Amino acid sequence: MRASTRTTLLALVAASAFGGFAATFVRDALDAPARAEPLPVAAVPMAGSLPAVVDGQALPSLAPMLRRVTPAVVSVHSRQRVRINNPFANDPFFRRMFPNVPDERINESLGSGVIVDAARGYVLTNHHVIEGADEVSVTLTDGRTMTAEFVGSDADTDVALMRIPVPGEGQPLQAIQLADSGALEVGDFVVAVGNPFGVGQTVTSGIVSAVGRSNVPGVGFQNFIQTDASINPGNSGGALVNLRGELVGINTASFNPRGSMAGNIGLGFAIPANLARNVMQQLASTGEVRRGSLGIDTQDLDDRLAASLGLAAGTRGAVVTRVHADSSAAAAGLRPGDVIVAANGERIGDSETLRNFQGLQPANARVTLDVRRDGSTRQLQATLREQPRVLAGQQLDPRLAGASFAELPEALRRGGVSGVLVEEVTAGSRAARNGLRAGDVILGAGGARASAASDLSALRAAVADSPAQLVLRIQRGRGQGNLVME
Repeated sequence: MRASTRTTLLALVAASAFGGFAATFVRDALDAPARAEPLPVAAVPMAGSLPAVVDGQALPSLAPMLRRVTPAVVSVHSRQRVRINNPFANDPFFRRMFPNVPDERINESLGSGVIVDAARGYVLTNHHVIEGADEVSVTLTDGRTMTAEFVGSDADTDVALMRIPVPGEGQPLQAIQLADSGALEVGDFVVAVGNPFGVGQTVTSGIVSAVGRSNVPGVGFQNFIQTDASINPGNSGGALVNLRGELVGINTASFNPRGSMAGNIGLGFAIPANLARNVMQQLASTGEVRRGSLGIDTQDLDDRLAASLGLAAGTRGAVVTRVHADSSAAAAGLRPGDVIVAANGERIGDSETLRNFQGLQPANARVTLDVRRDGSTRQLQATLREQPRVLAGQQLDPRLAGASFAELPEALRRGGVSGVLVEEVTAGSRAARNGLRAGDVILGAGGARASAASDLSALRAAVADSPAQLVLRIQRGRGQGNLVME
């Protein structure tokens, strides 16, 4: 074989061998499972978690703020003993046959509260959380449970104040600082903390949806913060805080057309911290809230009444119909026929708005009233005087001796009831002999034609002249009628 032929043959054999090797390598590579080589650690994204830093900036988190706030939010457990009205309970034979039939039951409820003064052990909550309770206990986030002492409550603003023991040793109490809720604006971020449905401390977040809400049904004097942070049953009395961890409100109510137990739909309401602070200070010092009053009767301004007063159609306000003697309004120069359109810069659109404004003011508060009179606008300065809470019938008229009268709860007024509550009637008294009963609502009082008695001041004015025949227009249950006091 010639040398050139041998060289060519060797080249073909080598190429064939290399081609077989290459084909085998490619085949094995295709058949083998793929394996990715590890990248540098810094380049591998961590599945299921966010990085702590993005573009050199730490991610925002509420956790540091909540670590300071949550120890100050407590769970409130109340117990109330309710006597069972069993018609057989007083029968000796029945009691012998069934000795273990209970004559009372225990009602229990859960809510939330906020420690606002660690040195004194003060806890703010809602009035409705502890209303009627015989025992109230508070559980801290670390599991400690303490018996709470009732300090005072105000049903009309739904604020209550309790006191818990201040530990002498061990973990101290932690309080939340109250913010200026008047600085809140729509769109501010807020966080709600409480114990919804008794599941344990829960945190929800949202924004301020509105401020100054006063049209929530079934609640007393109102100036609510509205928020879409979830507020459910059990959240009542809990904290609404800003992103600095300051208390801006006390969670108190939620709205759902299907009922509160149906859950949250983004309509929650909280009592502003400024209002809660004012009520707390009064409860801590006196155990009760003293409110200021102008001492006037009013009615809504409609287009017909506006035309008779020479005002433009569409003007809204509260028309003064009567100014009580020796009242704040009389001292300020208010007159019947005046139309109050604003108070301290707040628009007054009707009588209910004016009443709500007064109910949120303490006694001796100074207010500026914008008034329309004779086609012109003027400002009047008034110092509110303390609104009476209870009046003894003997102080009003001897024929009412033995009865005591009180203002209606504001929640009833918002339900359409207007008048004065007969709080108590002493058995055998003159008022009792005349047929007056505790629980009656006096709608009007006076002579043969009773004047409206919308509140205690109006009742006092109606009987001030001691009419020869004293007639009370009363509501008892669902019925109404006249009662002649002899």
